[in-house]
Formats: sequence, C-alpha cells, structure tokens
Amino acid sequence: MATRSRRGDRRADALSKERIVEAAIAILDSAGEGALTFRALTARLSTGAGAIYWHVANKSDLLAATTDDIVAGVLADVVENTDPDEAIRAVALGIFDAIDAHPWVGAQLFREPWRFAMLRIFESVGGPLRALGVPEAALFDAASALVNYILGVAGQNAANARQHAPNADRSAFLAIVAERWTELDPDEYPFVHQVAPQLREHDDREQFLAGIDLILAGIGTLG
Repeated sequence: MATRSRRGDRRADALSKERIVEAAIAILDSAGEGALTFRALTARLSTGAGAIYWHVANKSDLLAATTDDIVAGVLADVVENTDPDEAIRAVALGIFDAIDAHPWVGAQLFREPWRFAMLRIFESVGGPLRALGVPEAALFDAASALVNYILGVAGQNAANARQHAPNADRSAFLAIVAERWTELDPDEYPFVHQVAPQLREHDDREQFLAGIDLILAGIGTLG
C-alpha cells in the first residue's frame, strides 16, 4: 500500500497545477467556458481525472485558478510607478487588455468577487488611492468605483468584440451606426446627433482611459 501511495504522489507531481491552468486557459480562449470540462482537460493533458483532481477540486476552483493566473500576470507586468494616478491607469489598461484577450476573465471576476484575483485588483488600485491621500472613509467607495468601471467597461468591450466576425471591419461598423444616429430626429435625440461623429472615430482604449481620468478627477476633490 505504501508503495502504491508513493507512486501516486509521483504521478500527481508530474502533472503540475501550472500545466493544468495553462491547458485550461487554452481551452477557455479557444472555445469558451462551456468547453472547459475535466474530460476535455484529461484529453488535452493525456492524463486521468484523478491527477487533475489532485490539484483542483472542481470547475469553480479551476476557473478561479485560471483567472488568478491571468490577473497576477497582468499586475506583475505593470511597471512600478511613483505617480499614483499613472499606477492606476497602468493597472486599468492592463486589466482592460487582459479581458479583451480573455473575455471569460471578466465574467469570472464578477461571478466570484471574493477570490484572490479580485483582491489583487482591489489592492493594486487601493494602494495608489491611499498614496493620493484619499480620506479613509472614502477609500472603499473610491476603489469600488474604479474597479467596477474597469471591469464593466472591459467586459462590455469584450462582449461587443465577440458579437462580430474575427475579421470584421470595426471602422466600417461604427460608421454605419454613426450614420443611423445622424438620421434620427435631432429634436428628439439632440445629444446623440451631436456625438455621432465621435462614435465613428473614437478609440476604445483611449475612451476607456478618459473615463479613468474623469473618475480620478472626482476622487481628487476628496482629499
């Protein structure tokens, strides 16, 4: 019995959690969350289900591990900046790009916000807010406003991208929508009429950062 146990340990160690997470991310990126099953993982890794269960208890834990891996990688790549505003912008843009590349990350962050990935994001935003001198009573609200904006806009951007074919011409699509806006009654939709040209020409990442700046400007009045 002891010999079989040691052999089992060696088999489990040969299949690391890192390899499982890497394989899971590949499945999620290529086919979406519905395709991520333990059967699909065992086929991809050429192993048995028991070896995978040695490292992750269930699909929820696996999704948490993959999301944490993506978020941790983003935050590790963010260059430390002594300017708190720039640090928040860098984190925000890193998360925006990560969710654009891995749309399932945004859904998982909202589904289980108590997991480590969300805590990492809150910490990376909250630290610079403290450095900005935001009053303690307003810290949680300020961080929540930023994090909810980051995840909400990033998630919507990723969802919009998935609605179109991979090779679709974004500029042509926006031009069509802008043209429809200009055809509306300007008395009934004066604002929409006014901003239609900006819709046609806007850059998603630049507009996203503009929103971050607006929130930071408001937070700046709290000190």
